Amino acid sequence: MQFNSYIFIMAFLPLLIITYFTLNKITPTCGIFVLIIGSALFYLYGDWYNAFFLGISILVNYCIAMAIVHSPKKRALLILDIICNIVTLLCFKYINYFIAYYNATLEEDQSPLKAIILPLGISFLTFQQIMYTVNVSQGKISPNLLDYLAYILYFPKILMGPLNEPEGFMKQLNDNNLKQVDWYNISCGIKTFSFGLFKKVILADTFAAAVNWGYSNLETATSMDLILIMLSYTFEIYFDFSGYSDMAAGVSSMLNIQLPINFDSPYKAVSIRDFWKRWHISLTAFFTKYIYIPLGGSKKGKSRTYLNTMIVFLVSGIWHGSNWTFILWGFLHGAFSIYDRIFEKQQKKINVVVRWGATFLSVNILWLLFRSESIVQWASILDKIFTFQDMSVSDGLIRSFVLPEMAFILESLHLVSVNGRVRGFSMLLFILSGYGICLMPENNYRNLKKNSWFLLVPSSIAFIWSFLCLSSESVFVYFNF
Repeated sequence: MQFNSYIFIMAFLPLLIITYFTLNKITPTCGIFVLIIGSALFYLYGDWYNAFFLGISILVNYCIAMAIVHSPKKRALLILDIICNIVTLLCFKYINYFIAYYNATLEEDQSPLKAIILPLGISFLTFQQIMYTVNVSQGKISPNLLDYLAYILYFPKILMGPLNEPEGFMKQLNDNNLKQVDWYNISCGIKTFSFGLFKKVILADTFAAAVNWGYSNLETATSMDLILIMLSYTFEIYFDFSGYSDMAAGVSSMLNIQLPINFDSPYKAVSIRDFWKRWHISLTAFFTKYIYIPLGGSKKGKSRTYLNTMIVFLVSGIWHGSNWTFILWGFLHGAFSIYDRIFEKQQKKINVVVRWGATFLSVNILWLLFRSESIVQWASILDKIFTFQDMSVSDGLIRSFVLPEMAFILESLHLVSVNGRVRGFSMLLFILSGYGICLMPENNYRNLKKNSWFLLVPSSIAFIWSFLCLSSESVFVYFNF
């Protein structure tokens, strides 16, 4: 099930909230049961293939957590748990790569192997399992089956995060002061969910249509087309992930549970290091705590610090997928981060606008690598972009930005005549809106608990417009990871 679907908005979410707070009046345990069952249904909806993996993963990790409590060999059991989780994750992530390689070597009369389906949210599920057993081994929490299931399965975060420490989550889960309906939290949650839904359905999906057109027409696309396609993917992945983060935070607010910040206006960053302090914050924190610091962090000299930084980014690249594009993407981000460390003092003397422009351009080029099917394709696109051979814009790309409701909007805003005179006016509106939303307002998470009549109008428009455009569900980009 996805946040951007009729069944979630009209049925699942309201029924779960009503049932959760109603049964909390009987006993808080009943409310936790509601969260567990509801989260399992959310995860398994329409894809029961995931049930087997989910069940085995939960059973094995909880048994190891229990063993850690009662065994003197806590460290050995913890290492065993981490190895099991990481090996399982790598097998699922890379088995299709080996299947494809094997099939490519077959003779004509041999039957190819079928690719396997990657379980939804396997990365985030795996990392949460590791965080749980580490906290158990450190004595921060004691294994409790209901709390454990609620923590692992909690539906706002199971598919795309944010990753959060179990201790803080379980304190909120068992806080009796949070078991009653809080209408202010619900109103704030609806506001934030509405803005997130708008980001995904109207902005991200529109930019995605332009990107899909571009990658389907690479041979005929002009240099300007490819520049706009690169920029469109930069906005697509931003609004896709930002939209999900807003919706997850909003839904959780309705249940009186606060998730950690996971997205903090990353396109305002003035360096690559600054970018990673803002993009997927919980994943960066996970890699820092469980990889960077155990390797020595920044306490063993500059050379070791740079090496540890590169290892973290290479791991991040490997985590994203089995394509060499992801590994190079991670390597280049690591190289830029090391560069920022080395020349940090010198960079502070440079005008902040110049630093922002250089960072934004770097992020754009690296997102293009992230989206490309191969390094060769990425290099070919860049070559075509920077030769500036044809700066016209194709009609097909322009049409990607024309929504069915655009005529009504332009007429309402008295912009019909302008649209007739300016070619690609709809595209221009989307790009300017993309820049405006990324750079001007404060992050929605930081305004989560702020609500007013002034915000009622834009959030209502955002919800109604997005809801009416839910003709089909579109998958979030990070569902693939």
